[in-house]
Amino acid sequence: MKIVSPSFEIITPIDGTEILKTIEEVGRTCYKSEDKITDDSCFGFAQRIIKSGHEAVIEHYNVTVRLTNDRGVSHEEVRHRIASYAQESTRYCNYSKDKFGSEITYIDIKGGMELDPKVSQLNAETFTAIYDEWVQACLDAEKHYNRMIELGATPQVARSVLNNSTKTEICVTMNLREWRHFFRLRTAPAAHPQMREIAIQLLMAFKMMIPVVFDDIYQEYLESVKEN
Repeated sequence: MKIVSPSFEIITPIDGTEILKTIEEVGRTCYKSEDKITDDSCFGFAQRIIKSGHEAVIEHYNVTVRLTNDRGVSHEEVRHRIASYAQESTRYCNYSKDKFGSEITYIDIKGGMELDPKVSQLNAETFTAIYDEWVQACLDAEKHYNRMIELGATPQVARSVLNNSTKTEICVTMNLREWRHFFRLRTAPAAHPQMREIAIQLLMAFKMMIPVVFDDIYQEYLESVKEN
């Protein structure tokens, strides 16, 4: 059994300024104001577009990300309809094989426990006891999975004993408007703790790499942290 932290890889090459220039070139078609384009006008233009709610313009740029998180979280990710997905398949991946280290990989729940408003307030002894129960459940699932494979079960049958903490990789493609919706929903305090864990990491990366587009959502996230 292996335990790993959630992570991500941004697959689309990102040049934040070039993205904003594309958005400006597309958006100014609406107003036939292409003559106002300068070397740095894209920053103000994108800011005004987003502030005015004219977010259809930012749908013209897609970003693809490979997320590594647990299968429970992936069920929430695929609920975003304006997106494309390609996900690691437990029907075809045989985790008892050398290719996967002959073991099940699980996403650590500790980060999610620390973000859970109730669990995070428990005393250290109880917190550790809950975590230890999770580890034992994962070990049990791995043991039964491997035994079912040994007995002749196919991966699509044996996967039935795997729990929601099983690691999955999922490639997600969304336009910038949908990424904004994703972050607004999935970094909010009401979101599932482990969903928040990966979404917050990704939001910080997007904000750093793409100017303007995610600034307001990042600010909303910071304000929610202060309030909670």
